[in-house]
Amino acid sequence: MKADIGLIGLAVMGENLVLNMENKGFTVAVYNRTVEKVDNFIKGRGAGKKFIGCHTIADFCAALERPRKVMMLVKAGQPVDNFIEQVIPHLEPGDIIIDGGNSHFPDTIRRAELVESKGLLYVGTGVSGGEEGALLGPSMMPGGSPAAWEHVKPIFQKISAQTDAGEPCCDWVGENGAGHFVKMVHNGIEYGDMQMICEVYQMMKDGLGMTNDEMHSVFTEWNDGELNSYLIEITRDILGYRTDEGEAVVDFILDAAGQKGTGKWTAIAALDEGQPLTLIGEAVFARCLSALKEERVVAADKLAGPTETFKGDRKAFINDLRQALYASKLVSYAQGYQLMRAAAETYKWHLNYGGIALMWRGGCIIRSLFLGKIKEAFDRDPELSNLLLDPFFSDIMKQSQCAWRNVIRTAAELGIPMPAIGAALSYYDGYRCARLPANLLQAQRDYFGAHTYERTDKPRGEFFHTNWTGRGGTTSASTYVV
Repeated sequence: MKADIGLIGLAVMGENLVLNMENKGFTVAVYNRTVEKVDNFIKGRGAGKKFIGCHTIADFCAALERPRKVMMLVKAGQPVDNFIEQVIPHLEPGDIIIDGGNSHFPDTIRRAELVESKGLLYVGTGVSGGEEGALLGPSMMPGGSPAAWEHVKPIFQKISAQTDAGEPCCDWVGENGAGHFVKMVHNGIEYGDMQMICEVYQMMKDGLGMTNDEMHSVFTEWNDGELNSYLIEITRDILGYRTDEGEAVVDFILDAAGQKGTGKWTAIAALDEGQPLTLIGEAVFARCLSALKEERVVAADKLAGPTETFKGDRKAFINDLRQALYASKLVSYAQGYQLMRAAAETYKWHLNYGGIALMWRGGCIIRSLFLGKIKEAFDRDPELSNLLLDPFFSDIMKQSQCAWRNVIRTAAELGIPMPAIGAALSYYDGYRCARLPANLLQAQRDYFGAHTYERTDKPRGEFFHTNWTGRGGTTSASTYVV
């Protein structure tokens, strides 16, 4: 008996994903660097099922049907390169290597080139949904060698999450590193969503003096409306969770956030592409600030802030928070899509933007009700430059403005930080501003560095320099954009 697919790496995600594959009717070969894990799995959760346990890479590759499909779910970085080196000698032209980890997309571009040079095919696929998603159906975002798709498609689309209409939350994303790039943007949006929910939580807790039970009720109500999403759902559950002793675990968790790098990668990619991914950038920095726990404790005693307390209509303000969160969430997706569009042009990818929204509708961490609206927006206009320009999204912005501004104003008055929601509003105001103060900025650059500027009364692309001091002469610096 040969296996339909093989997987290297039996950690949490790998173990659950192969159980998913087997449950969908596939025979799976499994290998782990620590071979005891293979034996323990075959005797444990994999007992009596269609698994082939392998103790060497050679046996593992020999156990696979042609074209061989070798999938890795190992730690990003050097371990991926190490396993690629180990499996290549045991493969033949047309065989497929698949990286299902959270690899950085430039690494995937490099690896695809290497693997294809050996006559093999390469797939870098984002897998989102955590432990439960891997077992029950994740969102999958594959990209790489186009010829590989027809071979992995039947497996990937069968094991992925399905929408209510039966559509698989998995489709081909694009060439070389496109799959891992889209997964990276997904994770960046995830950073933003989580931070904004936390900002709302802090406003409710510290600003409005709400109890966990009261907040649990609000998030329960919100999950039944337009904010319906996985992250709102789990926030509801967290706030309602009690131990047998009645302890609210969330109150005892240290307020120092961890991160594994995908949010940072998204912000760096945005800087590289010159895209204003302000909300996600603030979400990353908010985690960095939270990590300075000891410094913050000292600062809390030394730095003054407002002594105001909330005196308004609490119920009405909670509704404002809902609208502000919703509007900010839409901004986050708009920024993420701007980044994907810019990267697609840089790397010559052919991304299906509406299809990406469908991939995110089920299984993944950012799955939410309004993703279908993103698909509809790109169906209406495949060349849409910014989601906020679509009628559905622009109407939400218009309806939410008063509530959104009231939330930011109140946060400033109470001294409660809202970096992500505030950044979303600033981006919105900047994007809708026909004339920004960058004219003064360009004058400053030209004054101290002779960097030149364009004029409103001349064609774009024609540059000028002013001798602001009378001492600078007519020589100017060359014009270029980093």
